[in-house]
Amino acid sequence: MRKIIMKRILGEFRNIFSLYWPLTKSLQTGLLLLTGIAGLMSARCPIIHWTTLLGLVVSLFLAIAGSTIINMWFDRDIDARMERTCNRPLASGKVSPSEALRVGLVLSLLGVALAIFINTLYGLVVFTGLFIDVIIYTIWLKRRTAWSIVWGGISGGMPILAGRVLGMNQIDGVGILLTIAILFWIPTHILTFNMRNFNDYKSAGIPTFPSVYGFSITRLTIALSSIISALSIGIAGFWIGMQWGFLRVLGVLSAGLFVLAIMSIRKPSDMLNFGLFKYASLYMLTSMFLLSIYIR
Repeated sequence: MRKIIMKRILGEFRNIFSLYWPLTKSLQTGLLLLTGIAGLMSARCPIIHWTTLLGLVVSLFLAIAGSTIINMWFDRDIDARMERTCNRPLASGKVSPSEALRVGLVLSLLGVALAIFINTLYGLVVFTGLFIDVIIYTIWLKRRTAWSIVWGGISGGMPILAGRVLGMNQIDGVGILLTIAILFWIPTHILTFNMRNFNDYKSAGIPTFPSVYGFSITRLTIALSSIISALSIGIAGFWIGMQWGFLRVLGVLSAGLFVLAIMSIRKPSDMLNFGLFKYASLYMLTSMFLLSIYIR
């Protein structure tokens, strides 16, 4: 009897997990979480205790996942109008909006509360990122202007700044540079996605750079953003004392990003655009990994 009850409980848990996990956008959440870890590890002053790292991982995951669920709750109507998102749990009606909102709020509050408990300044940065992402970007600007991406980029830069703040107990120049790197990486990632899914965003009535300014201006914006992002990461890496071997790898990765961005301007194609989108994610993932393991 006990085994049957346990199987039912585990089965119910798996069903709930399978419904709610997609609401966290696990790949996006994971990448943002990695930037937070990279920000913390970049401090190295001189040793990061495992409890500090665990606290950052748990608090950032809760805050990022919670804000993502709230965003998907608010955007469920436009998700239902887009082919690539219409099967998401909220858009398809598999999860009720009220339940999703409660889960998102609880996770967000727990994440921010834990962050403040760990370190007040760290908690304030985490809260700022969540506020910008949910209130300013999603609720206020996303449906009004293509320039909402700037605020989306700022919120995306908060995890790495939070990690750096937790390691240094202050906002310093390196933390600002790393935040700028993420801010300008966002257009490379998102604008290529906007072009690839142009019709989806158009049918949902969401203003994007491609729909407002055209593909040529969008590609130029991506190229310029790629340069600024790569320079910011490179300067930050040099500033924190990365060995030349690590910096050379960063340089090669940055050159690849720049070449793809320039090629997308000179010889635009759907295949190249998709390649740039994928490479941008790989570039940031590898850069954050290098920041996490570098040797002085």
